[in-house]
Amino acid sequence: MNIVFLDRKSLGDDLDLSAFEKLGKVTEYDFTDPDHVQERAKDADILIVNKTKINERAVSGASHLKAVCVTATGVNNIDIPYLESRGIHWHNVAGYSTDSVAQHTIAIALYMYEHLPYYDDYTKSGRYTEDRLFTHFAKTFHELKGRQWGIVGLGAIGHRTAEIATALGCRVVYYSTSGIDRPEKYPRLDWEEFLKTSDVISIHSPLNENTEGLFDSRAFSLMKNDSLLVNVARGQIIVEHDLADALDNGEIGAAALDTLSVEPMSADSPFLHMKNKDRLLITPHIGWAATEARERLMKLIYDQVKEEV
Repeated sequence: MNIVFLDRKSLGDDLDLSAFEKLGKVTEYDFTDPDHVQERAKDADILIVNKTKINERAVSGASHLKAVCVTATGVNNIDIPYLESRGIHWHNVAGYSTDSVAQHTIAIALYMYEHLPYYDDYTKSGRYTEDRLFTHFAKTFHELKGRQWGIVGLGAIGHRTAEIATALGCRVVYYSTSGIDRPEKYPRLDWEEFLKTSDVISIHSPLNENTEGLFDSRAFSLMKNDSLLVNVARGQIIVEHDLADALDNGEIGAAALDTLSVEPMSADSPFLHMKNKDRLLITPHIGWAATEARERLMKLIYDQVKEEV
């Protein structure tokens, strides 16, 4: 059994994947460009991929291929109809990073909500040593208790975030991007009311025709000018030029992003040219990547491969 990892680096160097050697011969490639997939996949029985595209061009010559395992929930990088036409199994994973992403949502939200970047710089720059008062009031913040936290995408991660926000004393509401009314313990608001009344909005929805470009200039114009937007879903849900303008113009208070429309970040990203960069926090798509989440992920992948042996 030949097991081939085509983008091993996407899993982190700290994970021990030696257990896969019990199942067969393991070959690991840190990254695989599209032009190299065909050669590297040709003798594989199992392909393990994250972002690498798997389609007819990539694996038409892989005559022994039994299964493709995607180390993520989304499978937009694999041609499912083609794989199924050849009887090649495909697997993805779900639920492994719920707690990790919810935790990261809260972490980056609080970081921006309490203006911690400003205060960190204020103390480390030495300005605090020159202050007469023990407290510094340049950037005030509010308690989250009693504030409205709006959730876009009330799936597993959205629900976990809602639970934590509720524990912090927030009133949680949600907006349904599908328009389907499901029984929930949280109130569902229409789009305009949701935007106008929420103090914090966090995005947890999939990218689809209902969510692409959902947060645009009109949406930002309806939001509170001190509101906080958090995106841990997909970058394309936000129109990035519009967000950069909204932050620079003070239409909303701040934003914390873990995903961008282009990853790694594009050199011409509008966020690199903002006037008020202190209103924005960007983390490099790490919300899913707590050590425990990645260990759960690879345990699921291991079980999938074991079934194919």
